[in-house]
This record gives sequence, structure tokens and C-alpha cells, in this order.
Amino acid sequence: MTTLFDSFTVRGVTARNRLWTSPMCQYSVLDRSGVPQAWQLVHLGSIAAGGSGIVFTEATSVSPEGRISPQDTGIWTDEQADAWRPIAAFIASQGAIPGIQLAHAGRKASSWPAWGYEDRTGSVPADEGGWTTVAPSAEAFGDMDAPLALGPAGIEKIVADFRAGARRAVDAGFRILELHAAHGYLLHQFLSPLANHREDEYGGSLENRARLLLRIVAEIREEVGDDVPLFVRFSGSDWTPGGWDEQQTATVAGWAQEAGADFFDVSSGGIQTGIRIPIGPGYQVPFAEHVRASAEVPVSAVGLITTPQQAADIVESGAADAVMLAREILRDPHFPLRAAHELGVTVDYWPPQYLRAQWR
Repeated sequence: MTTLFDSFTVRGVTARNRLWTSPMCQYSVLDRSGVPQAWQLVHLGSIAAGGSGIVFTEATSVSPEGRISPQDTGIWTDEQADAWRPIAAFIASQGAIPGIQLAHAGRKASSWPAWGYEDRTGSVPADEGGWTTVAPSAEAFGDMDAPLALGPAGIEKIVADFRAGARRAVDAGFRILELHAAHGYLLHQFLSPLANHREDEYGGSLENRARLLLRIVAEIREEVGDDVPLFVRFSGSDWTPGGWDEQQTATVAGWAQEAGADFFDVSSGGIQTGIRIPIGPGYQVPFAEHVRASAEVPVSAVGLITTPQQAADIVESGAADAVMLAREILRDPHFPLRAAHELGVTVDYWPPQYLRAQWR
């Protein structure tokens, strides 16, 4: 039986356990440069010291126009890559695997950060640092400005930007890459029939709606070679009849694996506003379980996983190969060390500076 504290290996990269840190937006680049700051070093570094097997960065944009907000991090310049390098190195020095989530927000870009701007709605205007967004179709998300529909040249730029971002990320020391194809951002917008109303080779059938993602997977695999694991984060469901669902996720995950992806991080939602999602402990685990069983691919589960026993049960039951923690790891960056204690597992990766704090 696989347990939460068994290692996990993909393409020769081995995570020390199956408790991993999910990408979490930080909106902390106050100079709008996309260059990660001291916050990213301290935030991600403390989590790495806390025992996570893999530590992913926040959604990191492959182009200026792909940022969710003006305060997002990026990987479209060498300056940004240089700033990420010591962060990736510190994560690795703590025994965790540094991972980066490569992202493009599409029609949800140029939005206000999630805190500090509670009185602002819609898109950030140009005179306050905003920009014109792009998407598969010229249809707005909620009360945001309508995006421009991507033409052939724009699509080629998206592919090239992801490929260049992957190269910079690997050169900066990240050992795992993840494509963000969830939560209503650009690649999810192409996948979902609720946001993609194109009539060309990138719209209509499932094969066409998946075409951009699969092209990017193949391009990144060619760029970084055979040694770098490539994850894809999917929304397992749009929670709307006629939208993206777990079976489409499973089908495309299988295609993505054939194109060069290795692992699938299954979340849900984000393509529409006003959707009521019945949340509860582990509410997204069934999507991960379905994708794992149907496509026969490795997956992680995420979503209100808050206790060591709950995390252990998910892995030991075979519902997922690993769990991703988000809010719980913010509350307790040392959750993996505490989980080992509560589950009676001895681990050898306590930071020496923290040994005096071990439970007795």
C-alpha cells in the first residue's frame, strides 16, 4: 500500500513524500516588474523547510499580458529568471523539489489583486497599470473588459512564450514545470466549450479545443528534453451542464501524456462567475480519482485537505498519487513535519535548526 510518506519519482526526479505545496497566488510584486521579491524567498523557503516534497511557485506568467494582476511574478525576462534562481536553490537546499507553474491568464488577466483593492471591480485600467487582454473568443469574464480574440499570430506567440518561459525556468534551477490549464485561465478557456466559441482548428471538437495545450506540451518537452517532469493542472469540472467535465479532463490528460506530460494536478472551477460549488472536505478528490482511473495517469488531489489523516487516506485509498496543500500550508508551513508526528512516521528531514522543536 502506498503511503503519504513514500517517495515519488518521475523522470528521475524524486520527491521525498506525497505532501506537496500547491501554486498559490501572492500578488506581491509591488513594482509591477514581474521580478520575484524577498517575499517569494521567505514564503516558499519556509514551506520547503517545513517538509513538503515539492514546492510550487505561484502562477508565474510567461508574458506581461498573461499576468493575472500587475502584481504577479513572471518568467518572460532574464532578470526575472535571475531573481528566481536563488529562490529555487534555497528550496532545493531544504530537500524539497522546486517547481514552477507557468501561466497565462487570458481574459482573466489585468485584474485587481485579491486583497487591498476590495472596492475595485472589473479590469485594471491602462492608466493604473492594466492592459488589453486576449482569449480564444472575444467574450468577457464577468464584469471585466472584453478580450481580443487571438488570431494565428497571437496563438503562435502564446506557444513561443510558454516554450521560452520553460527554458528560463529550467535554467533558473526549477526541476519540475507545471502548465496552468485550470481555474478559467487561458488554456482552460480554450478547453472549455463555455469560453471557446471559435470556428477554426482551435474550437469546436474536443480535439480542436485541446490543440493549443497539446502543442505547448510538445514544444516544452522538445525544449527541455527528457529529464524535466512536466505537470498539467486541470479543472476537473466547470460545475455547469454542457461545460468542461471530468471525462473530458481524463481524455485530454491521456493525450497530454502522449505529447510529453507526466502528471496531472486536478482542481476545479473558475471558468464562470456566479457558480455555486458545493464545497466540503476533499470535495475535489473525486475528480482526481476519476482522471486517475479513466486515463490511467498519475494525479494529485487538492481542495480542503486539512488534516494528516485525511491526506493519508486519499493516498492510501488510491484516489490520488499525492495531495496538494494550499490554505492549510499557509496556516502551517510545517504541516508535513506535524503530519509525520501525528501519523507516527519518522522522517529524516527536520531542519537541524528546528530539531529542538520535535514532538516527544
